[in-house]
Amino acid sequence: MGKHFFDFEDGDFAFTVSDNMAIDSDGNMMMRMGDNMAMDMDSGDLHIISSWDRDEGDDSRFGGSHSLWDDEDE
Repeated sequence: MGKHFFDFEDGDFAFTVSDNMAIDSDGNMMMRMGDNMAMDMDSGDLHIISSWDRDEGDDSRFGGSHSLWDDEDE
């Protein structure tokens, strides 16, 4: 079963369908932009959401893709 989170902009819940995609209760596709932000794929609007945590054992930021935010100065 997928994880779920609350969309504060719409006041509804969304359910994950993959590591970075979800469908909200209105049927809109959402793409993860960060732990607390998602983009409505229909309108392009950014939404503040409750935490979209990655899996415990997942070392990557977005389920395998690389992000500039992952780079650390050593």
